[in-house]
Amino acid sequence: MTVDPQHQRQIERLRVILLRRWWRTTAILWLTVGSLSLWSLRGEWAMLRQYFTWTAVRYAVAYNRLAALSLGLCAGLTVALLVAESRHILFGLSRSEQQRLDRLHSDIHHQGPSHPLWSALNPRARR
Repeated sequence: MTVDPQHQRQIERLRVILLRRWWRTTAILWLTVGSLSLWSLRGEWAMLRQYFTWTAVRYAVAYNRLAALSLGLCAGLTVALLVAESRHILFGLSRSEQQRLDRLHSDIHHQGPSHPLWSALNPRARR
């Protein structure tokens, strides 16, 4: 089985591009939904600074479910990205992830310049 170094570079570049998009999405989520959720919990934060108990945290979450779910979404996406990148650093690409990136790579090249990621994978082919 011959491994094309150009293909491997493009697959790695595609993985980095997708990872950066996810980080941008996470940052935007934190800046919008996360900050609004933290702002809506400002009264509970003041109470927790004075009397921190786990019961107070439980009630703050129970009576502000939308804010708690929003913060959970932001934190969950952040942790998922950190775990995925750590797994990639420690173990490399899994077989399923390699196949997914190969399929996406072939879809991009099959569609050609009309695909949004075409110019990112082919820097010399910019319009």
